[in-house]
Amino acid sequence: MAAAAEGQAGMTRADHPVAVIGAGPVGLAAAAHLLERGLEVLVLEAGPSVGSSIRAWGHVRLFSTWRYNLDPASVRLLEKHGWEAPRPTALPYGSQIVADYLEPLAATPELSSRIRTRHRVLAVTRQDSDKGAGIGRDQTPFLLRVQRPDGSIADLLARAVIDASGTWETPAPLGSSGLPALGEQEAVQARLITAPLPDVSAGGFARRRVLVVGGGHSAANSVLALSRLAQTNPGTEVLWAIRAETPGRAYGGGSADGLPARGQIGARLRTMVESGAVQLVTGFLTERIEILEGERLRVHAADGRTLDADRLIPATGFRPDLSILSEVRLDLDPAVDAPRRLGPLIDPDFHSCGTVEPHGAGVLAHPEKDFYIVGMKSYGRAPTFLMATGYEQVRSIAAALAGDHVAAGAVQLELPATGVCSGVGSDGIAEESLLGTSCCSTPEKTPVVIGVPTGLAHGRSS
Repeated sequence: MAAAAEGQAGMTRADHPVAVIGAGPVGLAAAAHLLERGLEVLVLEAGPSVGSSIRAWGHVRLFSTWRYNLDPASVRLLEKHGWEAPRPTALPYGSQIVADYLEPLAATPELSSRIRTRHRVLAVTRQDSDKGAGIGRDQTPFLLRVQRPDGSIADLLARAVIDASGTWETPAPLGSSGLPALGEQEAVQARLITAPLPDVSAGGFARRRVLVVGGGHSAANSVLALSRLAQTNPGTEVLWAIRAETPGRAYGGGSADGLPARGQIGARLRTMVESGAVQLVTGFLTERIEILEGERLRVHAADGRTLDADRLIPATGFRPDLSILSEVRLDLDPAVDAPRRLGPLIDPDFHSCGTVEPHGAGVLAHPEKDFYIVGMKSYGRAPTFLMATGYEQVRSIAAALAGDHVAAGAVQLELPATGVCSGVGSDGIAEESLLGTSCCSTPEKTPVVIGVPTGLAHGRSS
């Protein structure tokens, strides 16, 4: 598709494709459902390939099985071309989600010509209308300003927009007040603070004192991976700091969890803490980070306590990047930045991954007609997302865009009963936001996360 100024004059809104932002599991599922409905689609992915964000944590194993990580419309499209589904009860790694599912899906003749990688969406608006213009707005095409692979900027038109860009590229800050801790950016630039969910076996962590900050499953995943590293690398120290006064919620549902692999994470974590292999620090509200001599850092808490470490792994969650939507009429929950009707359904104080009600186009609608945020990004700051939830979201939205309002409203989703999918501090602030694909993580002999960062990313995958 050319830039909006090139060759699109005289076309009506219905002549343009539905634009999907992000080529992760939920974004590609949206495309598959739209094609089944006979709607043209264009997928814009900021990364160099589909599933770009998942590739960042490909070393992690999901604790949701393949059964919960496959979208029905995507499977139908794949099987049309001879694809064989993985064993439904197996727990895939992130890298397997990409190699065995997303890459074959993107390579199908139906989708391959409709996916544009290295196309970053910079802004979404209405053609010839800013956010304040209301007359005739619903009949006006959407305009997406996009940076192309060569760095040039183009405007593309769309009949509808589905933002499945995820939250992986915007991790929450370490500061306990919702802002970066003083000195945090300098420590990041000095590479003393890592990216979320790093592969600790890849180097740079052995025989060092490593601090993990956060109380959710991503934090637990990193803590347990470091514990295993310490067993074979004497001198490796593992510190774990959480905002809550007790680690009970981080230990999760145990044997009562409907996803056994996730239930096991709490038991392992408790064992590591009680054995002394992991030094747990509770009630720790990060206020300031100081860079010390010798490439080390000191983390200062609000109550005056300090923790010294060689490296810090942040596991404080993620936030949606809403900057590209400043000209879109949104209606967001003031607390979690999710669509207003969805906010109370995903409040982490009351819901885990499996207790969130299924929801579709009606709950996800904004004042901006035919605009939807889906996947991990639709949950805003809440950490209770499951990939299967995103698949049901886009199935309903595709039906609504096709005019089948009965199917759009018939929202159904069977999820496993879950333990605790998020860590919430004593102050009620969620300490972790799950990656874009599913919910949580569970280390076995190797790291494990649940179907999620797809977490996936902004304009790249989710």
